Amino acid sequence: QLQASGGGLVQAGGSLRLSCSASGRALSNKDVAWFRQAPGKERQFVQSIGRWGATASDPSVKGRFTSSRDNTKSTLYLQMNSLKPEDTATYYCAAAGTGRHVISSAVHLASMYTYWGQGTLVTVSS
Repeated sequence: QLQASGGGLVQAGGSLRLSCSASGRALSNKDVAWFRQAPGKERQFVQSIGRWGATASDPSVKGRFTSSRDNTKSTLYLQMNSLKPEDTATYYCAAAGTGRHVISSAVHLASMYTYWGQGTLVTVSS
């Protein structure tokens, strides 16, 4: 069970940090990712971070968003800076199945991830 938190209302140019936690050490040995879904749009890949720390990012957030993980706390973070109104969406954390490695060319595919959080809403006002 993944639990995402940290969403809210922020002005354009502001920052937010999202967290995604799991019970026990459920995230410590899994490839994980952030996706987002704006109203009326398809779910979109944001960033991924592999179990050993390798990251990948959608070009729309590169340089503004940073993913990190604390395996001791089984927690994933998404630091979002320089937020834009187009970043408004519900943000979801996701984890691949135990022992499953998501290859770099597939990290953006939602189908690669087995476990999903409930989503946290981020609203960026102009």
